[in-house]
Amino acid sequence: MNRNWRLGKFCALLGIGFFLVQGLWAQSKNVSVFATGLNNPRGLKFGPDGDLYVAEGGTGGSLSTVGECEQVPAPVGPYSGGFTARISKFNRRGVRSTMADHLPSSQTSPDQGNLVSGVSDVEFIGDTLYAVLAGAGCSHGLAGTDNAVLRIHKDGHWDVVADLSVFQKANPVANPDLEDFEPDGTWYSMVAHEGRLYAVEPNHQEIDRINPESGKIERVVDISIEHPVWIGPTSIVSRHGKFVFGTLGQFPIVPGTEDVYQLKQDGDYHSSASGFTDVQGVAYDERGGLYILESMTAPGFPSPAQLGTGTIVRLERWGGVTTIATGLSFPSAMTFGPDGKLYVSNLGFGAPPGAGEILQVNVPCDDHERE
Repeated sequence: MNRNWRLGKFCALLGIGFFLVQGLWAQSKNVSVFATGLNNPRGLKFGPDGDLYVAEGGTGGSLSTVGECEQVPAPVGPYSGGFTARISKFNRRGVRSTMADHLPSSQTSPDQGNLVSGVSDVEFIGDTLYAVLAGAGCSHGLAGTDNAVLRIHKDGHWDVVADLSVFQKANPVANPDLEDFEPDGTWYSMVAHEGRLYAVEPNHQEIDRINPESGKIERVVDISIEHPVWIGPTSIVSRHGKFVFGTLGQFPIVPGTEDVYQLKQDGDYHSSASGFTDVQGVAYDERGGLYILESMTAPGFPSPAQLGTGTIVRLERWGGVTTIATGLSFPSAMTFGPDGKLYVSNLGFGAPPGAGEILQVNVPCDDHERE
């Protein structure tokens, strides 16, 4: 089973039975559906206008670059791709409109379930929307494209502000995983701080800082130096200049083996809490409480047995954790809304086109409010 955040034979294992069984797993009563109709929803953020912006992986495509450039090793590769990714915007009533579309989207080989990557996250600096691509690049079947940070204009047009594919190829990490190597990377999440963007790339195990004005990219930390055995950093969040990131870990899943780490801007990092499983989202509430999204929590491999095992927990100041929501199915990211509720990309991996959704989670303050 491949080690990075893509879920291996996920689609092949689920097959047509996915939606015949997913309804059997009840979500906790504080969870409701806010929006539907998405294609592999990933990172999401509220804009200054109060609307919710969602990165979508898309539906891949059939374009191929075999014979033209270095490919991702089998069985994950070779990839094929298309221009089916988009950024959606939802108003307060959950009505969707398209912010930007026809963005690069790619999929793994049929042996690995045609698992899709595209736009992986969005972030605001002031009124300006930025997006990070994970599905572009020649190694993903899309000649003439690169994974990059994009500036998205209000009319839906976009321009590249930083070329991440070029940077990674010119600045390799110390211990790349050659058996599961993505030449263009698999960028997963991004956060803004003091006018800079911090992007996480799990396959190469790095976190980089991007100046969207100059396009300069700097490596904050090469996690592969201390972790040559892949741990897969995924999500990242910042509060008052302090960063926290979570890790996915290898398959088969062993519950309770993943950490969240504190990261300084100089690249120093250390584990701050442990005992988590398959972390794909971290978020702070307005009082500084840290919430952790566990996409799958049952032991083993991605399969129908993992449906409904997604969980959100809160790390308490006394060192324990409080369960906030249960019954999620392959959630991929979360963010707090201006209403104090959590918004979660659900069915973010392997689901049929249009099946992805955004869930709304009422966050309990004490044991009496939890189900």
